[in-house]
Amino acid sequence: MKPTLFFLLLLSSFPFYSQTKVKDTITRRANIGYNQKGKLVSFKPETPPLIPIAGAPKPSYSYLWELGDGHYSREAEPKHVYKTKGTYTARLAVTNNYDNGKPPATRPKKVAITETSDDLYKDIASIEDQNGFTIQKNCDPIPEQEMVVILSYQNLENYVSNGKLYLFYNEKQFKNNNFELVDFRTHAGEREIKENTLASVNDLDNSNSYLASSETLAPAKKYKSTTTEEDLDATLLEANKTYKNVSILEFDDSNPTETRTVFYTFKTTPEMIKDTSATVTMRGIFVPNRSFKNHKIKNLEMEIVTSHDPNKMGSNGSFMNYRLVRFKRVNFKTRFQNNGEGPARMIRLETDIPDMFDKKTFQIEDMYPKCPICPKDEVPTTSCLDTIIKQKQIFFTFKNIYLPGSNQKNVKEIDSTKGFVKYSMKFNKDFHKIKTKTRTAIIFDKNEPIITNYATTRFLPGISIGAKAGYNLYPNLQNSKSYFAGATLSPYKSYRYYWQAEFLNSLHSFDNSIAVEEKIVTTTNGVRQLQRTTTASNNQNVNWEIPVLLRYNINNYIGIGAGLQANINVSEKQNQNQKVETYEGTTDKFLISTTKESNSVSDSFTSLKTGLLFDLTIGGARIGPSLGARYVMNFKENFNYFQFYGLWKF
Repeated sequence: MKPTLFFLLLLSSFPFYSQTKVKDTITRRANIGYNQKGKLVSFKPETPPLIPIAGAPKPSYSYLWELGDGHYSREAEPKHVYKTKGTYTARLAVTNNYDNGKPPATRPKKVAITETSDDLYKDIASIEDQNGFTIQKNCDPIPEQEMVVILSYQNLENYVSNGKLYLFYNEKQFKNNNFELVDFRTHAGEREIKENTLASVNDLDNSNSYLASSETLAPAKKYKSTTTEEDLDATLLEANKTYKNVSILEFDDSNPTETRTVFYTFKTTPEMIKDTSATVTMRGIFVPNRSFKNHKIKNLEMEIVTSHDPNKMGSNGSFMNYRLVRFKRVNFKTRFQNNGEGPARMIRLETDIPDMFDKKTFQIEDMYPKCPICPKDEVPTTSCLDTIIKQKQIFFTFKNIYLPGSNQKNVKEIDSTKGFVKYSMKFNKDFHKIKTKTRTAIIFDKNEPIITNYATTRFLPGISIGAKAGYNLYPNLQNSKSYFAGATLSPYKSYRYYWQAEFLNSLHSFDNSIAVEEKIVTTTNGVRQLQRTTTASNNQNVNWEIPVLLRYNINNYIGIGAGLQANINVSEKQNQNQKVETYEGTTDKFLISTTKESNSVSDSFTSLKTGLLFDLTIGGARIGPSLGARYVMNFKENFNYFQFYGLWKF
């Protein structure tokens, strides 16, 4: 083979080899390792290497251990003493923080306990200080990944009780389901039941609207911490209005001060909301005694994430109904984690504030570390949170605190290294329907700032229906009279650009041009006569006008638009009058006779006319009443016209 030909063949085959990709079929796995001495078991995870993210803090794992007897631990290497003999199934959920890979998958492992002793036995910690009811998660939800929800309840009565547990999920405010319940694990004989929780989907609003909170539907209660309520029927009805799905468990023989735990595994759906600043919730309801209506409520708030970054900003204002938000408080939450090797004494959060919010309505809803607001004009000597409101930002500064670092020696509880600030604001009196975004710079002591994601505030398009009526002026038609009435459909109170569709029904009458025909006829007697035929016709039509246009609001009072329009003759009636005049001779000096005839022809859907339109409105450009003028330039000759109208958008 000649060297030149060989070289060309080599070049032509090179792209095929260079573009071949090897599919990565390796699944990251974490294994459960343990060392057993009698009933004392020391657990240790075997995890794959972490994959650092460029520019991010050092990656790490966090853990949730289910120890098989209702106990759990968040320590990396927990030790546990089992109370009784038996075979227990240990499970491990691993979360990868600041890591480029997926969370490692794990398999349950059996642990056989053959000895009996009460030595060193440590029961589940009491949750009495949380009103006997908690709901937790092992991580924030990521689309198409699993997460674990931990529901713990404690009998705070002085008698043995039989009660119920409800866990509501998949909020109706989102079009698609966010979660699929894969499994739940009980350890005290809890059993699943089915019951009618007082409301059905058909009784509720099922408009598939994307709202940020159930507060936009009705003034719902806020469950910041575990609250005790008495009207169980009202609570269940409210939960059914907010959520699509519920898991209900019954339990028996709960002893005084006994704490029990149920573990739920959820898989987030591919269709779940992808907005990484959106907040989703689940709601737990604990009925200590099935014979009474007293119950406890706790909401679990979660931010949608794309990676497990503890430094994050979220908001419940991701999708809001613009009609209903004027008096709504929008909640923002900034989370942070100290990833250092030592404690943080001062944490500063510099948060952007969009112009649409009224900073006078700012209020702090919650925080961690818990501390009072710093006194004004004083140098604080104790732990406190200082807030400084500027024109475009709010500064939060935790002073004189102790927040341990995740890499600090002897720090075992990863949650102790995390904190947050939750605050709320109302909108300004006059704000536009535009998307805004805000983020926070987090500064630990004197370190470089960590910039969070953007928390977005956006509004649903909404629907605005308008009533429209007016007059069409056809300059090129004789005796034209055209009145119309109809409706418009457009997004509610759009800020600048938006589409608008209309349906108009018009009654239109006009005269056609008068036709005059003269001719000389000869009678049987040979007499020549002039015969003049005059034909006049009148049209009476019922038209459908269907305009579709793109509009632009210059300000609150002036709007312009342009688009296309179809004009259909739904019903057409033509009345024709004919007059025949006969004159003696070949001139019209001597009228001999006059005859008249009339007839009418009706038809329907006879013609379709299309054209361009240009539009101007003055008044309530976004909502309310306005006056408008429009020029329609039809593609058919002599049917260009002006339209003058009044419009009221609702």
